[in-house]
Amino acid sequence: MKRILIVGSGAREHAIAWKLRQSPEIGEIFVAPGNAGTDEVATNVAVTAGDVAGITRFADERQIDLTLIGPEAPLAAGVSDALQDKGLRVVGPNAGAARIESSKSFAKDVMRRANVPTAWYQAFDDAESARRFLAAADYPLVVKADGLAAGKGVVICRSREEALAAIKDLMVDRVHGVAGDRIVVEEFLSGPEMSLMALVDGRRGFALPPSQDHKRLLDGDKGPNTGGMGAYAPVPLVAATASDVAHPSLGVPSDGDPQAVQMAHRLTERLVARLIDPVVRTLAEMGMSYRGILYAGLMLTSDGPKVLEFNCRLGDPETQVLMPLIQGDLLPYLEAVAAGELDDAPPVTTRAAAGVVLAAPGYPDEPCTDSRFHGLGHTPENMLVFHAGTRRNQEGEVVTAGGRVLTVVGTGADVGQAVESAYRFPLWFDRMQFRTDIAWQARPDKSRRGMAETELVPA
Repeated sequence: MKRILIVGSGAREHAIAWKLRQSPEIGEIFVAPGNAGTDEVATNVAVTAGDVAGITRFADERQIDLTLIGPEAPLAAGVSDALQDKGLRVVGPNAGAARIESSKSFAKDVMRRANVPTAWYQAFDDAESARRFLAAADYPLVVKADGLAAGKGVVICRSREEALAAIKDLMVDRVHGVAGDRIVVEEFLSGPEMSLMALVDGRRGFALPPSQDHKRLLDGDKGPNTGGMGAYAPVPLVAATASDVAHPSLGVPSDGDPQAVQMAHRLTERLVARLIDPVVRTLAEMGMSYRGILYAGLMLTSDGPKVLEFNCRLGDPETQVLMPLIQGDLLPYLEAVAAGELDDAPPVTTRAAAGVVLAAPGYPDEPCTDSRFHGLGHTPENMLVFHAGTRRNQEGEVVTAGGRVLTVVGTGADVGQAVESAYRFPLWFDRMQFRTDIAWQARPDKSRRGMAETELVPA
């Protein structure tokens, strides 16, 4: 029986552990460091995700057969390199290839070389040069920290004043530390966003179902950017031209029509061939074999899909809605990624899933912690609860311990049913935050409401 190590502490890692626990080939699953949910399906390890030496030592001593890295920071720090140096198999790119996420200017340069459609951009290493550029720029535009900023280093600027303020925050006041030492200023793109994640074995990618994240804190896509307040999958693609993938409209085949599902699958493959595979080939030409998950954040513009950015790992909260859709054993596909021998994507159900993130009061700036839960453990049918910012206190009770606390996932025959299931969660904690309009773009009535407020929060 095989031993698996998952690195990370979020709901993404809980969802992966939950899925892998279903494999008949796995004996032990370890999560470093994990949370109060992962310890119900795996063994938590007191090693932080950023402790490259500690992770490598544990994997080596415990003879781990496969390690999957959840967050981006350990990948950028070279944990895959260290594991591979020990002869251990890992799902996650080496530090060089992980720059596709850890440096936005590097990613833009790769996209340009690979002829992948993206927004025009300029990179700047000093604030004064960036300010001079802004004097003649057209607005709106986007200012991004070049380095890792936990998904929060992107500012949409509708005027020169807003852009100047963003440059001051990032490069002068250094609100995201060294991530803002370099910035990227790029064209503002409009349209629906979509997350396209592919398993990559160093040669090409195989797509997981397209999903859509909700980054803003509040309903109506208002409030500050967050790590993600919810997601749903699949996001079917129902239009294409002969020459390229055209602007896909968002609409879920509510009856699980096999023909519609087949069309969505073919168009997803075309997106991978156009947007993922050229990047994998380009990185290989640059001496970097990419083995892991490559995540393209797309904007579905009127000129066709364009890549906003790449991530070097599975998305959160997208993973929480993707894992319930994968049929059968996921392990052989992950092993094939690590070995560079992947031949297909894992089979998926025709059902849909929607996830609602329950966040702590004060998130994303100063989340309050140590709140007790009410109703935790009473999960109805067609619902899963994945932990993120949770821990057990000295009395053994599960309490909040971070910004994004839980992801509640509902499943159903279509997105509408999945959303309805998700919003029937029977649990709560004091002053929790959540959006009520997850998956609104996929609903027939385009409603931004989930369910009645009295139904959302138990008395």
